[in-house]
Amino acid sequence: MSFSLIHSADFASRIHEQIVPALEAGCVVLADRYVYTAFARDAVRGVSRAWLRRLYSFTVRPALAFYFDVPLQEATRRILTGRPEMKFYEAGLDLNLASDPAESLRIFQGLIREEYETLVDEFGLVRIDATETIVRQQQRVREIVQQHLAGVKRAGNGHAGDALIDSSALARFLGQTASEKAGGA
Repeated sequence: MSFSLIHSADFASRIHEQIVPALEAGCVVLADRYVYTAFARDAVRGVSRAWLRRLYSFTVRPALAFYFDVPLQEATRRILTGRPEMKFYEAGLDLNLASDPAESLRIFQGLIREEYETLVDEFGLVRIDATETIVRQQQRVREIVQQHLAGVKRAGNGHAGDALIDSSALARFLGQTASEKAGGA
Protein backbone atom coordinates (compact mmCIF):
# COMPACT_ATOMS: atom_id res chain seq x y z
CA MET A 1 0.00 0.00 0.00
CA SER A 2 2.94 2.33 0.64
CA PHE A 3 4.09 1.76 -2.93
CA SER A 4 0.56 2.67 -4.12
CA LEU A 5 0.47 5.83 -2.00
CA ILE A 6 3.84 7.03 -3.28
CA HIS A 7 2.86 6.50 -6.91
CA SER A 8 -0.55 8.07 -6.34
CA ALA A 9 1.03 11.20 -4.86
CA ASP A 10 3.38 11.51 -7.83
CA PHE A 11 0.48 10.94 -10.23
CA ALA A 12 -1.67 13.54 -8.44
CA SER A 13 1.09 16.08 -8.92
CA ARG A 14 1.23 15.36 -12.65
CA ILE A 15 -2.55 15.54 -12.97
CA HIS A 16 -2.85 18.88 -11.19
CA GLU A 17 0.32 20.52 -12.54
CA GLN A 18 0.27 19.34 -16.16
CA ILE A 19 -2.82 17.49 -17.33
CA VAL A 20 -5.64 19.59 -15.85
CA PRO A 21 -4.11 22.96 -16.87
CA ALA A 22 -3.57 21.69 -20.40
CA LEU A 23 -7.13 20.39 -20.62
CA GLU A 24 -8.48 23.66 -19.24
CA ALA A 25 -6.49 25.49 -21.92
CA GLY A 26 -8.23 23.39 -24.57
CA CYS A 27 -5.34 21.07 -25.38
CA VAL A 28 -5.56 17.43 -26.28
CA VAL A 29 -3.49 15.45 -23.77
CA LEU A 30 -1.79 12.18 -24.64
CA ALA A 31 -0.57 10.02 -21.78
CA ASP A 32 1.31 6.74 -21.76
CA ARG A 33 -0.04 4.12 -19.31
CA TYR A 34 -2.08 6.56 -17.26
CA VAL A 35 -3.89 5.25 -14.16
CA TYR A 36 -4.61 1.80 -15.55
CA THR A 37 -1.04 0.68 -15.00
CA ALA A 38 -1.36 1.43 -11.29
CA PHE A 39 -4.72 -0.33 -11.12
CA ALA A 40 -3.28 -3.51 -12.65
CA ARG A 41 0.12 -3.47 -10.96
CA ASP A 42 -1.20 -2.73 -7.48
CA ALA A 43 -4.19 -5.09 -7.63
CA VAL A 44 -1.86 -7.94 -8.60
CA ARG A 45 0.20 -7.08 -5.53
CA GLY A 46 -2.90 -7.60 -3.39
CA VAL A 47 -4.20 -4.06 -2.99
CA SER A 48 -7.98 -3.80 -2.93
CA ARG A 49 -9.45 -2.72 -6.26
CA ALA A 50 -12.08 -0.61 -4.48
CA TRP A 51 -9.38 1.11 -2.40
CA LEU A 52 -7.34 1.82 -5.55
CA ARG A 53 -10.36 3.35 -7.31
CA ARG A 54 -10.90 5.66 -4.31
CA LEU A 55 -7.18 6.48 -4.05
CA TYR A 56 -7.06 7.56 -7.69
CA SER A 57 -10.48 9.21 -7.72
CA PHE A 58 -8.80 12.57 -8.48
CA THR A 59 -7.88 11.43 -11.99
CA VAL A 60 -9.53 12.76 -15.13
CA ARG A 61 -11.45 10.10 -17.03
CA PRO A 62 -9.97 10.02 -20.54
CA ALA A 63 -12.21 10.29 -23.56
CA LEU A 64 -10.25 7.45 -25.13
CA ALA A 65 -7.85 4.86 -23.76
CA PHE A 66 -6.08 2.00 -25.51
CA TYR A 67 -4.95 -1.41 -24.29
CA PHE A 68 -2.17 -2.86 -26.42
CA ASP A 69 -2.86 -6.56 -26.09
CA VAL A 70 0.16 -8.85 -26.27
CA PRO A 71 0.05 -12.60 -25.65
CA LEU A 72 1.90 -13.58 -22.47
CA GLN A 73 4.73 -15.42 -24.22
CA GLU A 74 5.41 -12.46 -26.52
CA ALA A 75 5.21 -9.94 -23.66
CA THR A 76 7.78 -11.81 -21.59
CA ARG A 77 10.04 -12.29 -24.63
CA ARG A 78 9.95 -8.53 -25.32
CA ILE A 79 10.79 -7.71 -21.71
CA LEU A 80 13.59 -10.26 -21.45
CA THR A 81 15.22 -9.27 -24.75
CA GLY A 82 14.59 -5.54 -24.45
CA ARG A 83 16.32 -4.90 -21.13
CA PRO A 84 19.99 -5.25 -20.22
CA GLU A 85 18.90 -6.37 -16.76
CA MET A 86 15.50 -7.29 -15.36
CA LYS A 87 14.33 -5.10 -12.48
CA PHE A 88 13.30 -6.66 -9.17
CA TYR A 89 9.75 -5.22 -9.04
CA GLU A 90 9.26 -5.50 -12.80
CA ALA A 91 9.78 -9.26 -12.47
CA GLY A 92 7.41 -9.47 -9.50
CA LEU A 93 10.20 -10.90 -7.35
CA ASP A 94 8.74 -9.09 -4.34
CA LEU A 95 5.71 -11.40 -4.56
CA ASN A 96 7.73 -14.64 -4.21
CA LEU A 97 5.97 -16.16 -7.22
CA ALA A 98 9.04 -18.18 -8.22
CA SER A 99 12.71 -18.25 -7.28
CA ASP A 100 13.83 -17.96 -10.91
CA PRO A 101 13.51 -14.31 -12.06
CA ALA A 102 12.40 -15.25 -15.60
CA GLU A 103 9.70 -17.58 -14.26
CA SER A 104 8.61 -14.95 -11.74
CA LEU A 105 8.34 -12.46 -14.60
CA ARG A 106 6.21 -14.88 -16.64
CA ILE A 107 3.82 -15.50 -13.74
CA PHE A 108 3.69 -11.82 -12.79
CA GLN A 109 3.03 -10.70 -16.37
CA GLY A 110 0.28 -13.31 -16.62
CA LEU A 111 -1.40 -11.86 -13.53
CA ILE A 112 -1.02 -8.32 -14.89
CA ARG A 113 -2.55 -9.43 -18.20
CA GLU A 114 -5.54 -10.98 -16.38
CA GLU A 115 -6.03 -7.76 -14.43
CA TYR A 116 -5.96 -5.70 -17.62
CA GLU A 117 -8.70 -7.93 -19.04
CA THR A 118 -10.99 -6.69 -16.25
CA LEU A 119 -9.91 -3.10 -16.86
CA VAL A 120 -10.79 -3.34 -20.57
CA ASP A 121 -14.39 -4.07 -19.64
CA GLU A 122 -14.62 -1.78 -16.61
CA PHE A 123 -13.20 1.31 -18.33
CA GLY A 124 -14.00 0.63 -21.98
CA LEU A 125 -10.38 0.45 -23.07
CA VAL A 126 -9.97 0.01 -26.83
CA ARG A 127 -8.06 -3.19 -27.51
CA ILE A 128 -5.25 -3.01 -30.07
CA ASP A 129 -3.54 -6.19 -31.27
CA ALA A 130 0.07 -5.43 -30.37
CA THR A 131 1.35 -8.40 -32.36
CA GLU A 132 0.53 -6.59 -35.61
CA THR A 133 3.22 -4.52 -37.27
CA ILE A 134 3.98 -1.14 -35.76
CA VAL A 135 2.70 0.48 -38.95
CA ARG A 136 -0.65 -1.37 -38.73
CA GLN A 137 -0.99 -0.55 -35.00
CA GLN A 138 -0.32 3.10 -35.74
CA GLN A 139 -2.86 3.12 -38.57
CA ARG A 140 -5.50 1.58 -36.33
CA VAL A 141 -4.84 4.05 -33.50
CA ARG A 142 -4.92 6.98 -35.93
CA GLU A 143 -8.28 5.81 -37.36
CA ILE A 144 -9.79 5.65 -33.88
CA VAL A 145 -8.24 8.90 -32.63
CA GLN A 146 -9.28 10.76 -35.77
CA GLN A 147 -12.95 10.18 -34.88
CA HIS A 148 -12.37 11.74 -31.43
CA LEU A 149 -10.56 14.76 -32.84
CA ALA A 150 -13.33 15.80 -35.20
CA GLY A 151 -14.14 19.41 -34.40
CA VAL A 152 -11.09 20.02 -32.21
CA LYS A 153 -9.58 23.40 -33.02
CA ARG A 154 -5.91 23.70 -33.82
CA ALA A 155 -3.70 26.35 -32.28
CA GLY A 156 -2.87 29.09 -34.79
CA ASN A 157 0.38 27.58 -36.03
CA GLY A 158 -0.19 24.13 -34.60
CA HIS A 159 2.14 24.75 -31.64
CA ALA A 160 0.77 23.49 -28.30
CA GLY A 161 2.41 26.41 -26.49
CA ASP A 162 -0.02 28.84 -28.11
CA ALA A 163 -2.98 27.04 -26.58
CA LEU A 164 -1.36 26.98 -23.14
CA ILE A 165 -0.31 30.63 -22.83
CA ASP A 166 -3.68 32.01 -21.70
CA SER A 167 -3.99 29.60 -18.79
CA SER A 168 -0.35 30.06 -17.66
CA ALA A 169 0.02 26.30 -18.06
CA LEU A 170 2.89 26.85 -20.49
CA ALA A 171 5.05 28.43 -17.81
CA ARG A 172 4.30 25.57 -15.41
CA PHE A 173 4.94 22.98 -18.11
CA LEU A 174 8.21 24.55 -19.24
CA GLY A 175 9.29 25.07 -15.62
CA GLN A 176 8.58 21.42 -14.81
CA THR A 177 10.43 20.29 -17.90
CA ALA A 178 13.45 22.48 -17.12
CA SER A 179 13.63 21.27 -13.52
CA GLU A 180 13.30 17.64 -14.64
CA LYS A 181 16.18 18.13 -17.07
CA ALA A 182 18.29 19.79 -14.37
CA GLY A 183 17.59 16.86 -12.05
CA GLY A 184 18.60 14.35 -14.70
CA ALA A 185 15.08 13.00 -15.26
